[in-house]
Amino acid sequence: MASHSSALPHRSDLLTSLNTEHHRLGLNVFLAIVIAHWAEHVVQAIQIYALGWPIPEARGVLGLFFPWLVTSEWMHYGYALLMLVGLIVLRRGFTGRARTWWSISLGIQVWHHLEHLLLLLQALTGNNLLGRPVPTSIIQLLVPRVELHLFYNAIVFIPMVVAMWLHRRPTPAERAQMRCNCAVVPA
Repeated sequence: MASHSSALPHRSDLLTSLNTEHHRLGLNVFLAIVIAHWAEHVVQAIQIYALGWPIPEARGVLGLFFPWLVTSEWMHYGYALLMLVGLIVLRRGFTGRARTWWSISLGIQVWHHLEHLLLLLQALTGNNLLGRPVPTSIIQLLVPRVELHLFYNAIVFIPMVVAMWLHRRPTPAERAQMRCNCAVVPA
């Protein structure tokens, strides 16, 4: 029987590659996406609290050029899903303490993703939580949306960065278990 050849690598080969020889590249690309998103939230907070803009006008950088992005629950959900997938896909490359911190970030992102799924479902159905005038997440009942998303992004980002830091500086036992080249070579 003839072998099947494809221009795209098999899914398991891609996942293995992203957690072995291309783990550092995958982490760097993922980190760049996360930092860009984080920067959008920080710019929005600066627009509100430092520049005194009304919340509807404070749209971050991209929202100034594409205002519909800020009000699109699909865009916000898509980013939450991308974060969840990135944390899941790249997790296998971590060992020891770094894996623990990465898993903490993943656990928090699972909740963050569920909150965005709830917002998206409300936007799609028009049935908002507790009859609110706009889609509302559970924690948003207690904390305003701008502040809540700054908080969510911080509590996902911090353990993620700790994990990356520890991953680049493994203990000898952790280094022995690593299948990638992410560790900094000792001087």
